[in-house]
Amino acid sequence: MNLIVRPRRLRINKNIRSLIRETKLSVDDLIYPLFLVEGENIKEEISSMPGNYHFSIDMLEEEIREISNLGIKAVLLFGVPNEKNPTGSEAYNDDGIVQKGIREIKKINKDILVITDICMCQYTDHGHCGIINEEGVDNDITLEYLGKIALSHAKAGADMVAPSDMMDGRVGKIREVLDANGFTNVSIMAYSAKYASAFYGPFRDAAHSKPQFGDRKTYQMDPSNSNEALREVELDIIEGADIVMIKPALPYLDIIKKVKDNFNVPIAAYNVSGEYAMIKAAIEKGLVDEKAIIFEVLTSIKRAGADIIITYFAKDIAKWIGEEM
Repeated sequence: MNLIVRPRRLRINKNIRSLIRETKLSVDDLIYPLFLVEGENIKEEISSMPGNYHFSIDMLEEEIREISNLGIKAVLLFGVPNEKNPTGSEAYNDDGIVQKGIREIKKINKDILVITDICMCQYTDHGHCGIINEEGVDNDITLEYLGKIALSHAKAGADMVAPSDMMDGRVGKIREVLDANGFTNVSIMAYSAKYASAFYGPFRDAAHSKPQFGDRKTYQMDPSNSNEALREVELDIIEGADIVMIKPALPYLDIIKKVKDNFNVPIAAYNVSGEYAMIKAAIEKGLVDEKAIIFEVLTSIKRAGADIIITYFAKDIAKWIGEEM
């Protein structure tokens, strides 16, 4: 007897395929990034990231209500200040752009999870993620400033802070500062394996955060390394990170998988601006099916091991999932 094994039986129609599907996207997996700017009546599309906008604080209500109605439960805030200086003082100004944004969002919907980026690049006039000395970015002095930024966000009502600077010891410093000031319930999502990637270009346009000299290779990770990512993740967990993040996502699916296999903590992956912009360009040229490719990309990130996906496609995915329910 010539027995043919027939896996196709479980692909014969959409109901069977759905029944045995191993990886399923949920709106609960998604975090939506928002870019806040000073001023009034501003909702301005970011040219390099079509479909994403700079929002002034007074224009947030409609956006937050749309996000909430779609079932998206978390936003990640980035601020673009009017004034920059060597110490990035607007980053820890209690009346700074992110701090005002936190308070406004919590007034609109107190239940939405507000996560804030903790970094200095968009606040410093030199565009680097820390305090500069004659040798470059001063790691240990920068930690003091990162602690001040995190504390000011917590005071404004942030539920979670997300240090993206890649300074050594920053998670421990932020945890120490938050705990010492009574914010023990404010969690930390650490950008633990953040690579010195070419995929950040559109974001730097959106956040006005391009370095004015040099690059970030002395503090962000070498794209050639994977074992180093495990060391970085382990250190962040030891220092008190509640969630660890891999950034970017698509070129580093292997890193997501390695982290998933080695650590029992929630894992976030950032589907970054360059990934978004490339896919949008292909969609606009009619080269790919929009819905199919976005679902495939985000499913691959989750399949690799991400529990949480930060993505500019969050609203699209949420709409499509809602339509299918």
